[in-house]
Amino acid sequence: MLTRILDQIAATARAAVPPEFGQDAEKNVRAVLDSTFQRLRLVTREEFEVQQAVLQRTRELVERLERQVAELESHSKPSKSSNSLKT
Repeated sequence: MLTRILDQIAATARAAVPPEFGQDAEKNVRAVLDSTFQRLRLVTREEFEVQQAVLQRTRELVERLERQVAELESHSKPSKSSNSLKT
């Protein structure tokens, strides 16, 4: 998709200048856009969706571990009733 957008922008630049400068304008515009997009460090939709799925699984794991910790903590704390019997 990004390549198609770059092609469209470069073609528009080529059409906007006189024919003798068209090819140079297209190459220059493409070079500027390529370097700009590389600096932005964009990812494809597929890469984004993969990372989104990884994040979702990680969240689910953290939630499960939090529940387990809470359960273990509740079992390890002495109850107040057992403390009051000893005094």
